[in-house]
Amino acid sequence: MKDEVFKNKIKKQFEFDEEVASVFDDMLGRSVPYYKEMLELTTSFALKYCKDESRVYDLGCSTASTLINISKNSDVNLELIGIDDSEAMLKRAFQKAHAFGINIELINDDIFNVDFKSSSVIISNYTLQFIRPLQREKLIKKIYDSLEVGGVFIFSEKVISEENTLNKQFIDEYYNFKKEQGYSEFEISQKRESLENILIPYTYEENKKMIIDAGFKHFDCVFKWINFGMFIGIKA
Repeated sequence: MKDEVFKNKIKKQFEFDEEVASVFDDMLGRSVPYYKEMLELTTSFALKYCKDESRVYDLGCSTASTLINISKNSDVNLELIGIDDSEAMLKRAFQKAHAFGINIELINDDIFNVDFKSSSVIISNYTLQFIRPLQREKLIKKIYDSLEVGGVFIFSEKVISEENTLNKQFIDEYYNFKKEQGYSEFEISQKRESLENILIPYTYEENKKMIIDAGFKHFDCVFKWINFGMFIGIKA
């Protein structure tokens, strides 16, 4: 379905409810620059760290597109686990996985309530930015502790610049991108208003510090477009 969530005046802050879940795949494709390319990169890097029976988590898995793509491209058996606190999202994740004949364990709960088993790969795409900063750092430490030695944490986030002029230019470029995807000025402003104080992005340096402070020995940016980036942390 086409994303038209913000065609009417908003009445509440953004949440991953039934209305959003029903159009979420279209929303991602039209709201996140190079989303498909980052999905393929996530898949490619994840599989490099997997062997037969490796466990892979996707935190904030939404409709399970990432785990489905990993499964479709894997030559080995993997234990795939998706966690999301939105029942509406997981309903669609189950339907998609079933349609592809892919076995994914889907957990409907808050990430902080789930005990992670030892894993090779943990993924979190556009999820950390919705977690309050103090809690975010606790989650990264939890991720680090549950990864096997040599395991990886792959995550994608919206990012901001430490330089105000660049930040304004980032916003302008992103605004133009969304207009090119067919969103009206009204829809763009409505979504921005609904996400205020809900989506809190970090700078590149803040993301790097958070990962290194948790214990990861290696951190790098795998892909970046203006104010969107994909990052990887390796547990040495």
